[in-house]
Amino acid sequence: MSKHYAGIILRVYPGSLAEELELVPGDKIIEINEQPLRDIIDLSFAMADEEIDLLVEHADGEREIISFEKDMDEELGVEFESAVFDGIRNCANHCYFCFVDMIAPNMRQSLSIKDDDYRLSFLYGNFVTMTNMGPRDFERIEKFHLSPLFVSVQCMNPELRAQMLRCPGAARIAEQLDNLEKAGADYHTQVVLCRGLNDGEELARTIREIVARRPHALSLAVVPVGVTKFRTDPFPLQQFDAESAARVIDEAEKWQKKLQQEEGRTFLYLGDEFYFLAGRPVPPTEFYDGFPQLDNGIGLTRNFLNDWEQTQPGPAAYEEPVYLDVITGTSVAPVIEELAASVQAENLHVRVLPVANDFFGTTVNVSGLLTAKDIIAELRRQEGPRHGILIPESALRSGEDIFLDDVSLQQMQQEFPEARIEPVQTGADYRRALTDWHHYHKERAGETAYMWQSNAGYTKNP
Repeated sequence: MSKHYAGIILRVYPGSLAEELELVPGDKIIEINEQPLRDIIDLSFAMADEEIDLLVEHADGEREIISFEKDMDEELGVEFESAVFDGIRNCANHCYFCFVDMIAPNMRQSLSIKDDDYRLSFLYGNFVTMTNMGPRDFERIEKFHLSPLFVSVQCMNPELRAQMLRCPGAARIAEQLDNLEKAGADYHTQVVLCRGLNDGEELARTIREIVARRPHALSLAVVPVGVTKFRTDPFPLQQFDAESAARVIDEAEKWQKKLQQEEGRTFLYLGDEFYFLAGRPVPPTEFYDGFPQLDNGIGLTRNFLNDWEQTQPGPAAYEEPVYLDVITGTSVAPVIEELAASVQAENLHVRVLPVANDFFGTTVNVSGLLTAKDIIAELRRQEGPRHGILIPESALRSGEDIFLDDVSLQQMQQEFPEARIEPVQTGADYRRALTDWHHYHKERAGETAYMWQSNAGYTKNP
């Protein structure tokens, strides 16, 4: 690896080793002990040494070698602008169901990035198809013990997978999973289920072959395909309805019972949308085996309900009437409505407002894809007093008070000066907000970036 890349420092933590070395935001780390760096993985392992020569380029272009000694487990104490210094590895596929291809034109550029980078899979839990990976990548996975990874399988039929991903290399899925296992890596898997394509017998085959790959295969999640009104791909995609969703649940339950009998865990999980579509309750907590794919939305509703139930409610009454509007996506609205109705607090008036997603299309029904314009339009349609508005925090850009349509939370607040707007995320947030509104406020975490830790661990900055 002869080419040099730079890790650009975004933030230096007070009292850290980096501050002691007088590093500042904007400084670029080029080499450690004469080793070029591609990403924070290279940097982390290089920094495990106790004697360090750090090649740094300052904002004025001047380069400097900073030599120092450190404890093996001593942290540098910086965040970088990006976890990958040599650029995100882009997707080589043209999937029938690519959601990035279905976003609105002229939205911010970051929403149009098609990443398919195994490093971000390890660091962030992003799902990858592995169609752009070669022998050196698997060698690196083995060398640095990069495990677990998150793999978008979609199906185990080679020809069908190549067709769905529109990539001939996608047919090598079994070989690529073999390569992961030979490299000593475990992996979580996902299927984006497309009605009439990879469901039915194809799904049964996929489940059977992934199950056979335990213990390297850690879990398998099945989620329904989502389609927005901006989709221009000519291939016809059918979305699931109540009947077809029920068939998926019934088939999955057969496998789940078998797997639970074999090893005492479920292993195979369905996205909440299947249960909502079929009008069935989400499974109990023990079904989710500790929620290994919670960041992928698997078990999100059950986790939310548990959080609500485990939270002590606030006072049982308000001295004066309190009127609260609760914004939600249409899919989870029945759950929110049931919880709100269960709150018995005198003088509390709660109105749950399911917001139809006119921006992306009404087939998009999750709270996290609601835009400010649609929320504002729904609120304007409502009459009567309003003291507070609860909006789903998932609709805001991570670490920022900005919606997908680039409207800020402050701009929304200006539209409704009579009401206080509070983002809420967990079941605990909702219950505390409803039962103790006058004292409820939760500071949102700042924008997260990955920071280096000298024990070869990777954590998001809290």
